[in-house]
Parts: sequence; structure tokens; C-alpha cells
Amino acid sequence: MNPKTQSRRRFLRAAGVSLAIPLLESNGTLAAETAAPPKRMFAANIYFGLYAESFFPQAAGRSYELPPYLKAIKEYRDSFTVFSGLSHPDVGGGHDAAVSFVTAAPHPGTVKFRNSISFDQMLVEKLDPKTRYPYLALSTAPSGQGISFNRAGIRIPAESKPSALFAKLFLSSKDDAKQQMDRLAEGRSVMDTVLDQAKQLEGSVSGADKGRLEQYFTAVREVERRLADSQAWVLKPKPKVDALPPKDISNHGDVIGRTRLMLDLAHLAFQTDSTRIITLMIYGDASKPPIEAVSTDYHGLSHHGNDPEKLKQLHIVENLLMETLGGFLGKLRGTKEGTGTLLDSTMVLTGSNLGSASSHNTMNLPIMLAGGGFKHGQHLVFDRKANTPLAKLYVSMAQRLGCETGSFASGNGRIAGLEG
Repeated sequence: MNPKTQSRRRFLRAAGVSLAIPLLESNGTLAAETAAPPKRMFAANIYFGLYAESFFPQAAGRSYELPPYLKAIKEYRDSFTVFSGLSHPDVGGGHDAAVSFVTAAPHPGTVKFRNSISFDQMLVEKLDPKTRYPYLALSTAPSGQGISFNRAGIRIPAESKPSALFAKLFLSSKDDAKQQMDRLAEGRSVMDTVLDQAKQLEGSVSGADKGRLEQYFTAVREVERRLADSQAWVLKPKPKVDALPPKDISNHGDVIGRTRLMLDLAHLAFQTDSTRIITLMIYGDASKPPIEAVSTDYHGLSHHGNDPEKLKQLHIVENLLMETLGGFLGKLRGTKEGTGTLLDSTMVLTGSNLGSASSHNTMNLPIMLAGGGFKHGQHLVFDRKANTPLAKLYVSMAQRLGCETGSFASGNGRIAGLEG
């Protein structure tokens, strides 16, 4: 291998280090000082799915009869839309499909699979939200297994400890500030070294490579700007909230309790405008939930095989999940913002990568969108055999947020029937 090729490969690795630095937030006017409330997005994936017969309405349109799971959130009926007949093309693999829920990358679980950027991270790149944290990736899985992926298709570690998330959002000390400033300085030092390496190549590369280098320099300057702007956030006091630090739940089987804590913190993060983009993996552990009348682990219940007793217990767990989601919607709707509520300005997407957990089927996914200013209260039905790409809904959501894009992954154009 010749020296120039080696140098370029070292440069590309170095570039990967600098460009992997998380997007840091600009110092801007907070939501409380703006004329119009900012728009927000929350997306949650329920790892073990939802039992379709209890989730999907039988009729299309606005006059459908509420199925059991939607009865748990009936007071918000006019604030959400249910979708059937949606999925990601060429995304199979059962539980492996979770990595593609907000990326729509095809063929997860295969040897050659490579993930792509997730919807939330695309929004962060294009919208550059003026908040302390550009996004929050959350999970109820103890391993921090989340659903957000960067542009290189690498999973972004998710926060799974509510106590740590609360501290990140609302607690600070002089020592914390100094450590953060030191980390910022270290980040700039790494980038200076990489930039020096890149500039040394300018005189020995082709015309095409010079164009690539210029793109790289532009990207580095942008990250440097974000690093400099982030210093203002380090020195700015964190918001004060009338809430006590949460106590972490050590029982990994307590999917309801762990989910409720994360949703409570997501509400506080939106309320204080600490972030405007949040993803959450609702992960069910292979252990029995501490729920009365439930004697089997959640994973085992999801593989019910239509066994009546397992279905009975599964309904208890999933009804509680829906009620927990209803509590989140209630907190958003109960929080006044401008002339409306936090729910009016926050899109809440809830769904699963599994249409049927029992058979690991990834077609006809259970999808619901609440809030965000859409005209809700309907069941939009698409072909349940030849599904419409779920990513078309992502395009509609992106445009609602002010993102000028006509496509995302397998979704070209907006989803039909969703009125803004």
C-alpha cells in the first residue's frame, strides 16, 4: 500500500472521530421568550409489540368503536390518530427489526446489514434545535439499548437510569461545570490535530479529493461552532423543577414502572425546553412483571400462541402500558404553553417494530400518533397485505416540524389522510 493511500485512510479514521462528536447546542432564545411555542417530537418503540386485535379499530374513519387498548386512553380520542397497514419495506427479522424502527433500514439481522441514520437524528441535523440538549435517547432496557442511530448507522447509547437523566437535566455543580469545560477543550484539541493532518494532505490529493477535503473542513468548522456555543450552556444555570429526583427501579421486569419514570422525565424535559426531540425504547425483560394476576414473564406472554391464559395476562400488561401512555398525554395536555398546551406542540409517536410478537411478524405495525397540531380522532387504514411505508408518516412529521424534506428512507412523500 502506498504512503498516500495510508495517509488518506488515517485521515478518514481521524475524520470519523471528529465528526462523531455529538451535535452541541447553540445558545439561542428559549421557548419561554419566543412568540410561538416550539415544535417537538417524541417517538417510542414497544419492543414486544401490541396485540393487534385489541389495538386496531374494526372500522376506518372517525366513527370507529374503541377497541380495548384504546379505551384505556379514550379521553384523548380527539388527540390521536391510529394507523393500520403500515410497515417498513424489506424489514423483517422479528425482534431484530427494532434497530430499523426509526431508520427503516432494510434487512436487519442479516450478515450484510448496515443501519442508517434514524429519523430523530435527521431532524437534529436539519433543524439544529436551540436547546441545551439537541436530543435525548432513552430506554427502559438496563443495557441502554435504544432506537436512535447516527449518520454512520451506529447506535447512540440511550440513558436507562432515571436518576442519571434527572441529574443531567436539572442538577449541576461547579465541579460538573469544570469537567464539562475540560471535555469541550479536549474535543477542540482533538479536532485541531485532525484538521492539521487534513491540511497536510491538501497539496498531494486529486481535484476530486480536494472537494471532499473542503466538505470536511466545512463540517469541522460547523462542529467547532457548536463546541464554542455549547460553552454558554455549560455556564447557564439548569432549570429548576418542582420534582424530586426519581429513584431507579432495580426490578428489570417492572416495565410499567420503568416506563412511567421515563415518560415523567420526558414531560419535564419538554416543559423546560431542555430538548425538543426524544426517543424511547420500551423494553420488556424476560422476567415476571410485578403486576397482580400476572404470573408469566412479559416476553413469554408476547409469544402467546393464542393461548387464552397467556392472552389474558398479556392484555393486563399492555392495557397498563396504554394507561401509562395516557398519563404522559395527560401531563402534556395539562401543561399550558402560549395559547395552547404542550400536547398541541408535541408529536407523540407510539408503535412497535412487530405487528405480531407471537409470530415475529413485522407487517401491519401498531402505530399511533398523538398531538402536534394535527386533526386527529381517526383511524387511517392502508392495505394490510401490501403495506404503505411507515417512513411516509415520518416525512409528514418532519414537515410539520419545519423540516424541508420530501422523503426519508423508504418514504417518498407524505402519508395520505393525515390533516395538518
